[in-house]
Amino acid sequence: MIIAVDGPAASGKGTLARKLSKHFDLAYLDTGSLYRAVALSVLSAGADPADNDAALQAAQALDLSTIDETAIRTAEVSDAASIVAAMEPVRAAIRDLQREFARSPPDHKKGAVLDGRDIGTVICPDADVKLFVEASLEERARRRFLELTGRQGDRASALTQTDVLADLRARDARDRNRTASPLKPAPDAHLLDTTKLSIEAAFEAARDIIDLAAP
Repeated sequence: MIIAVDGPAASGKGTLARKLSKHFDLAYLDTGSLYRAVALSVLSAGADPADNDAALQAAQALDLSTIDETAIRTAEVSDAASIVAAMEPVRAAIRDLQREFARSPPDHKKGAVLDGRDIGTVICPDADVKLFVEASLEERARRRFLELTGRQGDRASALTQTDVLADLRARDARDRNRTASPLKPAPDAHLLDTTKLSIEAAFEAARDIIDLAAP
């Protein structure tokens, strides 16, 4: 069984996808981490995230086993990730990794949950269940602000929720308006608005959708 979970940044799709993968005993892939890893590689090399050649080189050299989950979760990497993710050559290089994960889930799992922005539309258009997770911009900014300040401690002392909201608005514009695989729900996706839902409530709603929709 393949479950596609798409949505904008800080909508709750990652937390939801992880809980679903655990509940259904499926492999899990945070596809956004792949673009973050590419962005981190570019930044670490001292290159500009807008440098197409540098980004493509980093994408082609990407190794899933070497991704540093802590290092890729900074605000700087997040911003750079949305820039490299808009590049079609980079997306093409990452696309095969994602599809191979879905075709052959690790650890002998009988399926996979992938979360991202184009899973249901591009990566796994034949997924058994497609979810598109949404939340208001203000709520997403609140969540991301708490996430960043909690993770970065003193280094985030100058960060404001207004800054985060502006960054998310700019990122939404890049994600939705890019030529390569723009963020949008698949025609057959189930929409799930988590603005006023707790993590558990969102999980219960998603599980109910999957139980009814899955073959």
